[in-house]
Amino acid sequence: MILERRIILGCILFAFFLFCNSVIGQENPQAQNVLMNASTQQCIDEWNIKNPAVEFHSSFRPYLFSTLTNFSDTAVTYLHHPVRNFFLSRTFNEGPDRHNQFQFQILPIIDVQAGYDLLSQRFVPEIIGGANVKLNINNDFIFALTALGGRLSLPGFLDTTIQTGSILPGLGRAYADGKGNYEFSNLSGYVSYSPNRIFNIQLGKDKHFIGDGYRSLLLSDFSNNHPYFRINANIWKIQYNVWYSWLKDFSRFDGSEKSLQNKFGTFHYLSFNTTKEFNISFFENVVWQGTDSNRVRTFDVNYLNPIVFYRPQEYSVGSADNSMMGLNASVKFFKRIKIYAQAVADEFFFKEIKARKGWWANKQGWQLGVTYINAFKVKGLTLQAEYNEVRPYTYSHGSVQQNYAHYGQPLAHPFGANFKEYLGFISYRANRWMISLQGLSATIGMDSLGVNMGQNIFLSYTTRPYEYGHKTTQGNQRRLMQSDFKFTYYVIPQLNLRLEMGYIQRSISDDLYYEIQAPYLYVGIKTSIHQFYRDF
Repeated sequence: MILERRIILGCILFAFFLFCNSVIGQENPQAQNVLMNASTQQCIDEWNIKNPAVEFHSSFRPYLFSTLTNFSDTAVTYLHHPVRNFFLSRTFNEGPDRHNQFQFQILPIIDVQAGYDLLSQRFVPEIIGGANVKLNINNDFIFALTALGGRLSLPGFLDTTIQTGSILPGLGRAYADGKGNYEFSNLSGYVSYSPNRIFNIQLGKDKHFIGDGYRSLLLSDFSNNHPYFRINANIWKIQYNVWYSWLKDFSRFDGSEKSLQNKFGTFHYLSFNTTKEFNISFFENVVWQGTDSNRVRTFDVNYLNPIVFYRPQEYSVGSADNSMMGLNASVKFFKRIKIYAQAVADEFFFKEIKARKGWWANKQGWQLGVTYINAFKVKGLTLQAEYNEVRPYTYSHGSVQQNYAHYGQPLAHPFGANFKEYLGFISYRANRWMISLQGLSATIGMDSLGVNMGQNIFLSYTTRPYEYGHKTTQGNQRRLMQSDFKFTYYVIPQLNLRLEMGYIQRSISDDLYYEIQAPYLYVGIKTSIHQFYRDF
């Protein structure tokens, strides 16, 4: 009932701001993050392919506005969400003749969608409301907050997954009401300060994404928000990010917040634009568990060093923590094509890889993709293809509390490990409308008869059945195919207010003769800025 009143209040506020606010231009606050969502990312990616620059690093998100000073795309003027209430702005003493400039902005968020699950023959409503607010002081200090909440039901192919862990991907806990509906609330935000154009310092609760593709094998935005402290440095052709995260382990969750155990992570990402067209980047991280029933442990000061590589550091302190390294690269051609790739190594023993005996600890993954904008000289037509493969037991650990996950969701690919995936995207946009088609085909090696075959990263790798002979997609092979056709019309682009209509066709089969076809129709009106995945 409380959530319903909040949703109604949010809709009233939305109407109020549509009436009372004006859309205006402004300088880009250099300390502000660009909101992460698929449509914004596509537009920025296309701009960067057409206008490559050594100052911009495309593979680390969220982007800082200070790195987008030359961005221009009239199709996404909502990128800066320049909705300002004049009364509040004047109250905060804004003006070009003032030494201290204050800007207060608000972006109302609604996500109202009605769907129909043809398999179960039932209607599937989704009602989400909230707001994104931002206080900008002198363009170098930003306070931003995004609050979301709502009630929703899900089509059968998602509902089965949500019931298992009671977690909405990217949005946190889901509270079932016993009638097929879920309620949730989600809060994210940050405080950001840029003393100059080189350094940015942030403290917040949010998520990050590393890569140039749709998926990431290094770090994605699939899991829930988490507290972090980050330092970003842009010098010459180099961008360096180091951040420290406070994560939660869900393996012993019994319904109470006290059962969530602490875990911590430190991440390093070095991006180098050798030319405007070619980028190579290096990633490393370590995840370690906090207090459990056997020991008391908090944040390890050994991992505060912002530049050290963790493997030597781990060996020097005798650590058994979970560390991982990765590589990301991209190259652009003819201002129309970008080829990108990733490689991740959770364990790497060259002798065992060379032997080709399928050792269990050969835990690696790789990605290869290509984006083609204005394809075949058709303005607005974008094509993208991507391949992802991850070997068994990657991202897992002997201690489940130290796996590469947060709040019951993987920190990298939503499938976990032990899979091969093919993705294809076609989109065409002109003026205020866009048509898109997404296709997915994946083979995932699931556990067979209760034996850990390496897909479930929430199992300890010590439960593996044998040492050698492991191969990708081993076990009970689940074959997943999904297509999503969507039409989008931007009613008010400056507010990201859009109408969406779409159709999802999903089929799943496996070696145990399980097969299901799940068609789903949906229509909605939205200003939402969050990323909600429906293809896992």
